[in-house]
Amino acid sequence: MAKQKGIFKLKGTIGDVTFYKTRDGHIAKEKSGVDAKRIANDPAFERTRENGREFGTAGKGGQLIRKGLRLLLLNAKDSRVGSRLLKALMTVIKTDAINDRGQRTIQDGDMSLLKGFDFNVRGKLGTALFSGYTTTFDRAAGTLEVALEAFTPQITIEAPTGTTHFEVVGGLCATDFTNRTFEEGHALSGILPWDHEEVAGITLNASIGAGSVQPVLTVVGVNFYQDVNGKMYPLKNGTFNALGVVDVDQL
Repeated sequence: MAKQKGIFKLKGTIGDVTFYKTRDGHIAKEKSGVDAKRIANDPAFERTRENGREFGTAGKGGQLIRKGLRLLLLNAKDSRVGSRLLKALMTVIKTDAINDRGQRTIQDGDMSLLKGFDFNVRGKLGTALFSGYTTTFDRAAGTLEVALEAFTPQITIEAPTGTTHFEVVGGLCATDFTNRTFEEGHALSGILPWDHEEVAGITLNASIGAGSVQPVLTVVGVNFYQDVNGKMYPLKNGTFNALGVVDVDQL
């Protein structure tokens, strides 16, 4: 694979070389020398087919997680979150010690490896929220509590330039990777001033159906706002908002 240089950028195929545009620029790539039918049927490519199946499993799983957390992700994700989550889920799949290679799943792997995953690399949770907080998930009741102790916003929340207000968010998502369904619950603190006045404490409560048997992700995040003539605007369209996986509950 090579990058195109020069004034004129090509798109399409010339001979065995395909030209196309990506977010990384204009790319030129030589066509594969292996026929697709051979890859699909030749025993020599069994490992390739197994890798492809698991790659597809990770891709569909990532889509389901992003769909389940969509409301919190609207303004708290980067342009490569899909590929980064895919990579993380491939790591999870490889820890599945139950199923055969090519049939390994996300839910049978160690999903705790997702703990610490940030959906926005431009606004990581660990560098935005320094206030101590606890999360308590009750699977039997289907409830989540995110509790922050009393804190001073400008001391314990690292906000980008231009911030006047902030909001703390918490949520949980139970994902059924087999049937491709999910349950989601989330809570918002409401928009608060980012200043030196102490906040007594914040408790967020969210819920899903009681007694879920699916893996449950707990996320916590911070949204930043700017007050312009009394109206709150997401700071730079949410470019620096943070949302991260802080816990995984897996049966």
